[in-house]
Amino acid sequence: MAIPETFAPVPQSRRALLSVEEVADLLQVPLSWVYERTRSRQKNRIPGFRLGKYWRYEEAEVFAWLERQRSGGSHSNS
Repeated sequence: MAIPETFAPVPQSRRALLSVEEVADLLQVPLSWVYERTRSRQKNRIPGFRLGKYWRYEEAEVFAWLERQRSGGSHSNS
């Protein structure tokens, strides 16, 4: 039986969704820091999306964001 296109396997780069708690743990920062950076209207916000009432983050996008922060010459050490 063939798998319908709508249920085709998702590429590995799109699979890993992280919760706010997992992002905070990954970055070793408080939950409030993640929420603040996610809701920020600045250009350097953490890329995430709402899934119902929950925030979710694609792991690859979080790592790409982190790398941009490291190479972007951020003036803040917090």
